[in-house]
Amino acid sequence: MKEDAGLLTTNRKALTTNLDERRYGTFAEIGAGQEVSRLFFQAGGAAGTIAKSMSAYDMTFSDEIYGKAPRYVSRERLVTMLDHEYGLLHERLSAQRGVSTTFFAFADTVAAKSYRGNNECHGWMGITFQPEPGAPPSSIIIHVRMWDKDHLLQQQALGVVGVNLVYGAFNYLEQPDRLISSLTDNLGNDRIEVDMLKFEGPAFAQIDNRLMSLHLVQFGLTNAVMFGPDQEVLQPSEILRRKAILVERGSFRPVTHVNVDMLNCACAQFMQEPAVKGKEMVVLMEITMNNLLASGDIDGEDFLSRVDLLGNIGLTVLISNYPEYYRLTSYFRRYTDEMIGVAMGINNLLEVFNEKYYESLQGGILEAFGRLFRNSVKLFIYPMRRSAYDSYQTPDQPDELPPSVGVSHAFAKDVLVNARNLQVAPKLHNLYAHLMENHYIECISGYNAEFLDIFSRDVLQRIRAGDASWETMVPDPVAAAIKTNGLFGYKA
Repeated sequence: MKEDAGLLTTNRKALTTNLDERRYGTFAEIGAGQEVSRLFFQAGGAAGTIAKSMSAYDMTFSDEIYGKAPRYVSRERLVTMLDHEYGLLHERLSAQRGVSTTFFAFADTVAAKSYRGNNECHGWMGITFQPEPGAPPSSIIIHVRMWDKDHLLQQQALGVVGVNLVYGAFNYLEQPDRLISSLTDNLGNDRIEVDMLKFEGPAFAQIDNRLMSLHLVQFGLTNAVMFGPDQEVLQPSEILRRKAILVERGSFRPVTHVNVDMLNCACAQFMQEPAVKGKEMVVLMEITMNNLLASGDIDGEDFLSRVDLLGNIGLTVLISNYPEYYRLTSYFRRYTDEMIGVAMGINNLLEVFNEKYYESLQGGILEAFGRLFRNSVKLFIYPMRRSAYDSYQTPDQPDELPPSVGVSHAFAKDVLVNARNLQVAPKLHNLYAHLMENHYIECISGYNAEFLDIFSRDVLQRIRAGDASWETMVPDPVAAAIKTNGLFGYKA
């Protein structure tokens, strides 16, 4: 639970809302009981706030009120509920009290732990409201996942989040980051995860939902958020469920020909895997919070420019706080049992074999690799020139490439380092050989050798220095966007 001397209790938030004569609205809840409205009723003074409270729990009743839905715990159902209830409220009451009242409709549709206990415990929750009397409505929508093992605790947590959302919409309208961080007040992030959030309407015209979603990761409300090529905020389970997944991690500052070539080649090989053929798949570019925090604080403009550039070439972006790859693949396993492919360069593979990242695990690197490679996971490794490889050598690695390369040291700078001739620490040789022999690690083939000398950091330096040669190092849509929007220090 958060520790804040100024933190209002859930009851106080509900009571404060009830005593505000301007607020008047409807609560409509499907599944998990009427937990949010119950807290407002218990706080006292609810007659001044609640015009109607209802639960269309039976599917037939729900369909009769809101229309048929392919899924009842979905964003589509929530939006339909909000639109219907707010429209009805405004239609019936605006004439008699619209001048002094800010109307709102709160709704949620939730699947808590079932009697058998084998279902996904999650839900959609939102509020449509007027910031001022007579103003057009705006909305806040969130998706939550409940981690309590007991259904009564899940219902309790859901009620607290709902009160926080209603209170935040009315009191933190000008402070969206505070609204986001307050969603788990009096609860803590270990019981509820908020993995998707969207602000809509005139009250939030200046808000970029991708930046707001990044706050979810920053504040620990979730471990990953996702954005589509069209700048849409996506709900991860909707995109990843039961699909094969190929992911490439990077800083993408900016995205270059190497990044795209690596992904395309890995994708071609991934699609030929027997476990992937005929299956739906999703391709992701992933940026870790470590990359975003490389300069200390997150620069919102820099973050959005990276996401925009990846979107410009049709790619879906995942932002996560998983520095270790085994945690990333474990996250994907929430949603799918299909094969997972990870595309990476030699430098990233060396980091995977760096034992310092696994000191907190009781089983060290063996435990980490057990988690990483279980359940059909494969790494696709993009090659690197020897000259670049040297800069990634660690103290316990040899200065020279292995004898199997078959060239003299004088020409070693022109040699390509790939997954087959890479040298890891001597004590990890057998482990590495095991992974290679069992095809957990595979060399990427069909790459464009002309791109091997391109590095994002070099491109960034050339952009800032006004060296036009950078334009040949990135895809055309990326170059056009950088020039048009003046990204990464570009000056015409």
